[in-house]
Amino acid sequence: MANLSETISSLPSLRVTVDAHNLMADKNLGQNFLLNQDITDKIIRLSLTHQQIDNFCNSHVIEIGPGPGGLTRAILKASPKKLTVIEMDKRCISIMEELQSKTGNILEIINNDALKFEYTTSSETPTHIISNLPYNISVPLLIKWLTSVNKYKSLTLMFQKEVAERILSSTHNKSYGRISIISQLQCKITKLFDLSPDCFVPAPKIWSSVLLFEPLSSHLTTEQISKLEKITSQAFSSRRKMIRQSLKGYPNLEKACNEIGIPLTSRPEEITPQQFYLLSEKM
Repeated sequence: MANLSETISSLPSLRVTVDAHNLMADKNLGQNFLLNQDITDKIIRLSLTHQQIDNFCNSHVIEIGPGPGGLTRAILKASPKKLTVIEMDKRCISIMEELQSKTGNILEIINNDALKFEYTTSSETPTHIISNLPYNISVPLLIKWLTSVNKYKSLTLMFQKEVAERILSSTHNKSYGRISIISQLQCKITKLFDLSPDCFVPAPKIWSSVLLFEPLSSHLTTEQISKLEKITSQAFSSRRKMIRQSLKGYPNLEKACNEIGIPLTSRPEEITPQQFYLLSEKM
């Protein structure tokens, strides 16, 4: 097959593709299309740079919600061994099929709901997830992937900027919470860059951020995350209360806190991810 990057570069522009398919973003699916190929190329370029790799030539990439295919094209130019796109909007499937006719069997198309789809990976082939996430399911999808983060080499994901700030937040911040703790215990997280609303069609009312998640070597198991979610959910449901009140249902709370060095007068936003993990293991 001819050079894949040249093949992608010869395709009609994303705007021409969208117009040809009369594709309008569906609010119910949380769609905001990114039609600037320079920006989608930048996402992939920065992701690769921060991972200190040149391309995806030995990797399987999974893209969620490709839409008109801006990120899909950028990924393909990075020469993945295989690219699987998961799209539930049948209107976008025909665009993917057109792209597949140009790229061959390197591109696999799955018409499914990303929340319900069971992700299969190979220990022999590194797997990367990349997505301009539908905003309405971004956090449930992230939790799903973080629960089995050992299956992936990296996650390059776009969120509402407010959600990204929650993920990155440190203690003593109002944005610090359950998603900050789980994300930071499972991954090294790097913000690649922010995007203004006018980068999208239609333009949302909020800014967006692209984050790179690189799994840590010491990650939590599904059972450990389940225990952590339970205790953090209870603590942050009353985030202004001291934990001696919000977690008073745990009979060994005082003993566990003394062993870890957490004052009972602490509020949840004062407790580090590691301390929350140790607390969940002792309760």
